[in-house]
Amino acid sequence: MTSLLILIPLALILGLIGLGAFIWAVRSGQYEDMDGAAQRILHDMEDDPNG
Repeated sequence: MTSLLILIPLALILGLIGLGAFIWAVRSGQYEDMDGAAQRILHDMEDDPNG
């Protein structure tokens, strides 16, 4: 029973840390361009006349 007194707050703290990391990632623009990386891997950079 005493292990629950340690594990429940620990789980809540880890959950809040994960939620905070997710909110930080969303606010910093990590999920802005979801299709960009998927499209870049399909195109060869040597064929691009601009780059």
